Amino acid sequence: NMLNEAAITAARENKKLIEMKDIEEAATKVKLGPQKKRLQSEQDRKMTAYHEVGHAIVSWAQPGMDPVHRISIVSRGMTLGHTLIPPATDRVHETKRRLISQIAMMLGGRAAEELVFSEVTTGAANDIDKATEVARNMVVEYGMSDLGPVNYGPRQDVVEWGKAFYEPAQVSQEMQGKIDTEVKRFVDTGYETAVKILKKYRKKLNEVSARLLEIENMDGEEFEKMMKA
Repeated sequence: NMLNEAAITAARENKKLIEMKDIEEAATKVKLGPQKKRLQSEQDRKMTAYHEVGHAIVSWAQPGMDPVHRISIVSRGMTLGHTLIPPATDRVHETKRRLISQIAMMLGGRAAEELVFSEVTTGAANDIDKATEVARNMVVEYGMSDLGPVNYGPRQDVVEWGKAFYEPAQVSQEMQGKIDTEVKRFVDTGYETAVKILKKYRKKLNEVSARLLEIENMDGEEFEKMMKA
């Protein structure tokens, strides 16, 4: 499907060969949808740029995170931009430290908005949802919080003959309050980490965002060079 999309892109530009940039565009199209021409104000584009670069810098600055592959402010699907950070290797286990780093990366866009514009937008809704889900799994399923190694989530399993059973979580109101407190603690820790990193690299945040506003799509190699310059 990806190569077929790349061939169509190349044909539209009257090229005889499929180039790497055609394959890159096709891969992004298959994953995130086709480009959309939205009428955006310059302020909207600027906020999107800082949001996406916020994700990238927070990920780049933390040890053990995967390299940034691409940053874009081209609208696709329901999004106004995207930051692609695919896994460099297959992972069997995740550590508590790396999960908190992932929460920080997910909230890097919101942190950048607040730091630069002293304002927040609805663009971080999906990021907040994902960060909260990771934090809740850390508490409820992975036993990584101060509540200890106990599974507070629903029970589900497959028994003989392929039959499955599902038992809703049976947690007291008091314990649910403790779970919510621990979830918020993990999310807050991630957000504080993101803010701290972006304050440290504020100059780079401005430089990379300005460049992204010029070219709209930035590959990981250029991003890496700018961060190390």
